[in-house]
Amino acid sequence: MDQNFQTSFIPKKPMIADRAVAPRSVGIFSVLSIFILFALLLGSAGLYFYKGVMKTSIAKMKGDLILAKNRFEPTKIAELKVLDKRLTAATEILSKHIAVTPIFLALQDITMKTVRYTQFSYDVGDLSTKDAKINVKMQGVAVGYRSVALQSDLFAKNKNLIDPVFSNLTLDDKGNVTFDLNFLVDPSFVDYKLMLSTAQS
Repeated sequence: MDQNFQTSFIPKKPMIADRAVAPRSVGIFSVLSIFILFALLLGSAGLYFYKGVMKTSIAKMKGDLILAKNRFEPTKIAELKVLDKRLTAATEILSKHIAVTPIFLALQDITMKTVRYTQFSYDVGDLSTKDAKINVKMQGVAVGYRSVALQSDLFAKNKNLIDPVFSNLTLDDKGNVTFDLNFLVDPSFVDYKLMLSTAQS
């Protein structure tokens, strides 16, 4: 045999063929997807940070509110609330209050010396309606029928005493005439609040 036979285990050609890799182009959708991903990550981080800042801010405001509340005296606040309720109730009562003093003053000005009144009453009724009036009922005594007639004329001249009516004229045993008298009064004439403002001005 030929002893000069040599075997080489080193291949002279590469066993794996070289392949040429073509460069891959990056599409616009890939760039857009990456941009949206980063935007979402940044937005999430921003929201997390903003949430923490808001929690701190709310806690600080709560503390400031508690401090401000403690600066006021709770007993003083309770007293002021009670006072406010009383003032509101007083204002409501005052707005509906009627003073009969103007009626008496008007009667004083127009009543003759030969006439005197023995009874006086009035009915307020419902003053919330547009044409509301106060109904006044009186009884009196006059020296003769002539005094009643003259007194009726004086009532008719007073614009605040509306529709005066003398009725039930009766002659008593002393020669005097007893009578009933009804008339109406506009609520503004006896409005206590209006009377106070007029007196103060």
